[in-house]
Amino acid sequence: MNGFTNGSKNGIDPYRATRLALAELYQETMPEPQAIARFVEPPNLDPWLRAQAVNVARHVEALRPFRQGEFGADAASPSDAHIDAVNQLIARLRSHLQGVSKTVSGSAQAAIAQPATAQLQQMIARKDQAHDLVRKIEQIWDFYFELFGQRQSQFAPWLLGCDRIALDCYQDVYMGLGKAKSIPAPPPFSYVKTGFSPATFRRGIPLTKLSQQLNPFPLIQLPYHRLVNPWTLGAILHEVAHNLQTDLGLRQTLPKAIAHRLLKAGLSPDVAAVWTKWHSETFADMSGLLLGGPYIVASLMDIASRSPQSTLFFHPGAPHPTPYLRVFISTELLRRMGFPQMADDYNRIWKRLYPNPHAGTIPPAVLQTFDRAHKLVVDTICYTPYAELGGRSLAEVTGFKPHHQQIIEEAGQRLAKGNDPGIVPERFLICASRHALDRRLAAPGVITENFYKALARR
Repeated sequence: MNGFTNGSKNGIDPYRATRLALAELYQETMPEPQAIARFVEPPNLDPWLRAQAVNVARHVEALRPFRQGEFGADAASPSDAHIDAVNQLIARLRSHLQGVSKTVSGSAQAAIAQPATAQLQQMIARKDQAHDLVRKIEQIWDFYFELFGQRQSQFAPWLLGCDRIALDCYQDVYMGLGKAKSIPAPPPFSYVKTGFSPATFRRGIPLTKLSQQLNPFPLIQLPYHRLVNPWTLGAILHEVAHNLQTDLGLRQTLPKAIAHRLLKAGLSPDVAAVWTKWHSETFADMSGLLLGGPYIVASLMDIASRSPQSTLFFHPGAPHPTPYLRVFISTELLRRMGFPQMADDYNRIWKRLYPNPHAGTIPPAVLQTFDRAHKLVVDTICYTPYAELGGRSLAEVTGFKPHHQQIIEEAGQRLAKGNDPGIVPERFLICASRHALDRRLAAPGVITENFYKALARR
């Protein structure tokens, strides 16, 4: 029972008078509903207008340049050159945004002074323009924030190794040119992208990821499943080669040279057109093999060996050669490089996997002329001098020799034992790991660990 109603034996409430007095006082001090409304400040347009200008100004301030050392200061961290290149891109866009921000502030002040519909809508339109710019710059800022942030993660040592392989490829090619060319900078930058295939974004081309701004340096996208299996990282050499073709000025020259060579040899315009479309991917395959050595063919077979329906499928508009044919193009180059037995061995394996090339959708004209065409294309890409290479051929520039394979095999033996592979070029370590794996010189995990350790010590 409640003590207030049962405070005496006769049931009389001794606190009734007190409660009535408090209730009366409460009623006297409570304001009327109309009075409550007077205490709340009514909505005012001026603060809202000022807030729009403040929001945009703070957006501009937040999209700041990246700071040197912000993503670490060790070897795996983004270089000052990479950060500077990104900051220059952001600064150009941010400068425009700062100008738009000033117009928003001015429009807000004008609308406060004269809140007519025309002034209000002008302010809103300028604010909308500013927000579109903010979103574009924020997309770019976020893209590089994520890429640079990977250098503070568990992937940092692996990505550093990939950077060093890519840099080694560039150094080898530019040192082998017949005439000096302007040095490209910054060098390629690697990053991991799970769930995707290897890819590259070339220097100086507009990217959707960057709101169609020009990419300031080559990006090498590598999937996680490749990084954990370094003997499959022939993809680095392939993707770097796409960038080399652009930086060397061969992207326009090669397709014309291929078309001219095939037409001159009497092949039909349709067949020549197919090979011309394949020029960039074929150049990347050829360059990767010339840079890395014979085991790059095994890495290519890892990619191309899919179901017969996929490997023998011809896509008319695809930039890649049909996977079935792609391997034979590489083995032809392998033969020209001085490895005829390895070329025959790879061909034999490939034909055993896919004994009937007619089971797919490759056009008869392409199959019938393939033996002639692919030899001409290999000769055109790899053994023809070009002014862009200082009057040398690609094979002369890269300079892979049969005795380099011995260096790779010795490096593979050292990797398997955890020993320092020595002065071997970084790009050769990919094939060295392949040699160790194929010969079962160590467990795959041991090879992977020693591969990245060797690159980290550089």
